[in-house]
Amino acid sequence: MIKIVVSYYFLFLPVLLSAQQSIQTIGELPAGVSETSGLIFYNDRLITHNDSGNEAKLFEIDTTSLQVVREVVVSNAQNVDWEDMAQDEFYIYIGDFGNNLGIRRDLTVYRISKEEYTVSDRVSAEAISFEYEDQEDFSNNGNSDWDAEALFVLGDELVILTKQWLAYGTSAYGIPKTPGEYIARKLDEFPINGLVTGATLNPNISELYLTGHSFTLNPFVVRIKGVAHGAIFTTEMERLNLDIGPAQMEGITYMDNDSYFLSSEVFSRTDSPITLESRLFSFNTMSMETGEEISMDDPIDSEDSPEELLEELLLFKRFGSDMLQYRLATTESVYGYAIFDTSGRRVQHKIRPGVPESTIDVSTLKSAIYYLTFYFGNKSSTKPFVCP
Repeated sequence: MIKIVVSYYFLFLPVLLSAQQSIQTIGELPAGVSETSGLIFYNDRLITHNDSGNEAKLFEIDTTSLQVVREVVVSNAQNVDWEDMAQDEFYIYIGDFGNNLGIRRDLTVYRISKEEYTVSDRVSAEAISFEYEDQEDFSNNGNSDWDAEALFVLGDELVILTKQWLAYGTSAYGIPKTPGEYIARKLDEFPINGLVTGATLNPNISELYLTGHSFTLNPFVVRIKGVAHGAIFTTEMERLNLDIGPAQMEGITYMDNDSYFLSSEVFSRTDSPITLESRLFSFNTMSMETGEEISMDDPIDSEDSPEELLEELLLFKRFGSDMLQYRLATTESVYGYAIFDTSGRRVQHKIRPGVPESTIDVSTLKSAIYYLTFYFGNKSSTKPFVCP
């Protein structure tokens, strides 16, 4: 079991964050890769792909211009639900294992030769097919715990991390890197208190980085040291601060020992005018703030479900008023709040232990969509609002 200890001192002090800001928003990704899901860095270029229903195609992105400079078709593959990428010395691996409903029996990792990829814009793939050893129910009961969006290479194995919509944790499964049909062995599990959407194991320093987000699109990165077969989630785990506002974080990859890229997918809701653009971020571990230490000893209270969070924070703004009214239906201590614009830039914040007032002055904000986030004990709650 685990306990998360939040360092609110680092989370809220604006002087420290501005002086030591290590997460950089590089910019918006092109429309052609707005549904970016996996990410690797190879031959000085970022390589990504879109997720379900898109073409079986890889895209190379220039890290300076953020333009797509090359497209590579995987001729004998189908993009049912591509969710992550990984690589070793000789191959690129693409995880076609998105499985929200838990009903798929065609889970596959495609293996592409780097030698072929380097010289041709049209490549073929070898299939590594698998089923989970402990999945018995394949019926459609809504969102399941058999979804997966994260993949990394560990020695002679591929490790798949599930995205558990119900348990709000993740399980690690191992399969061989060679083509064939396999039963994925369960290696480890962890109640990570979030939805894991990407992974990268830096072979230079043997550190594993996971990324993902909460139900309310609060993104996170977790660093894990000492990863080994059968012990993916070690005692050396820490959660890193991401002061970028709401984002549907999807991909993560290493560039060198200390530098990493993150990508987020476009997010849009039809029931309210909310859109988050697909963006590319970078961070350097030498200056990264450690926001939470994770130990394996004590229990943790899981984050509330989306329905509970919606009831926990209620917002209201009268037409023509400069005051945003809110109600917090919680007995937990409130450590402060922050307002972010749709680019993820923090435009207003306040440190206020205890339950704060019921109104916020937003008269200085321009007409746009914003996100109000309250920070509690070991979680946060976010809701959008509009300044007309």
